[in-house]
Amino acid sequence: MDDQATHCPAFNLARPERQTSPLVFASPHSGRDYPEDFLASTRLDAVGIRRSEDAFVEELFAAAPSLGAPLLAARFPRAWCDANREPWELDPGMFDTPLPSWVNSASPRVGAGLGTIARVVATGEAIYRHRLSFWEAERRVRSCWEPYHAALAALITETRERFGTCLLVDCHSMPAHPAQALDPPDIVLGDVHGTACAPRVTRAMESNLQALGYRVRRNDPYAGGYITRHYGRPREGIHVIQMEIARPLYMDELNIQRSSNFSKVQGDLSRLIGNLAAEDWKSLTSK
Repeated sequence: MDDQATHCPAFNLARPERQTSPLVFASPHSGRDYPEDFLASTRLDAVGIRRSEDAFVEELFAAAPSLGAPLLAARFPRAWCDANREPWELDPGMFDTPLPSWVNSASPRVGAGLGTIARVVATGEAIYRHRLSFWEAERRVRSCWEPYHAALAALITETRERFGTCLLVDCHSMPAHPAQALDPPDIVLGDVHGTACAPRVTRAMESNLQALGYRVRRNDPYAGGYITRHYGRPREGIHVIQMEIARPLYMDELNIQRSSNFSKVQGDLSRLIGNLAAEDWKSLTSK
C-alpha cells in the first residue's frame, strides 16, 4: 500500500512507498469536486454536468501505487477546467469583455466548445446561462491547471532522473462512438502516431492488453491530446501514451454508475500495471 498520499484542492497524488519502475499514471478528467456555486449557475442537472467526466478512471488504476508507480488524479472536473488543453485555449464568445491578445482562441477545440474552460459538455449541451469574466478563467487556470501540471512535470522529471526513462500513461475513458458501432475498440492507445512514445513501448502495452482479451486500436479516433503532445519526447527518454477505455466496459454511461463488470476491468488493469512494471525498460527504450 502507498503511504505517501498527497491531497490538495487541485489533485490527489498517491505515491508508492518506493517507486520500482519508470511508470507514472495520471487521470486529468476524472475529477468530481464541483463547486456549489458552479452547480447552481449551470443550465444542466447534476447528471448532465458530469457528461464530460472520465468517471471512475482513477479508481480503475488504483493499484498503481501498490505496484510501485505513482498515480496523479485531478480533483477538479473537466467541465470546470480542462487539464488536457493548453492553459489559455478560450472562446471569446463565452466572456463579457475582450480577451487578452495572447489567448489561443482559434484552436479546433475552442471551436468545438471544448477549450480550457469548456462552453459545452462532451455531449454538446451548453454549460452556462451567462457570460464569464476573464478573471474567472484566470482563477481556474491558476488554481487548477497550473498545480496539476506542476505535479505532473515533477513526477516525470523525478522518474526520468531515477530510471533514465519515464512512461506516462495518461488515463481516459471514451464514450460509445457511432462510427465504430460495427467494430468498436475496447481501448485506444494514442501516441500521436509514434511521435510521443517509442514504438516498442506502445507495442508492449498493446500486446499486454490484447493478451488480457481487449480489442485495441491505435490513434483512431484519439491520437493524443495536449498532455501526450506536450510531454512526449522519446528522444529525451520521456514516453507518453494516452489510453482511452470504452465506458460500456465498466460503467453505465447514461446514469454514470459503476457496472457489474467494473471489478473485472479494474483487476485486468492492475495486471497490466504489474506486467508493464516487469518489462525490460532498457531494451524497450533503446534506440
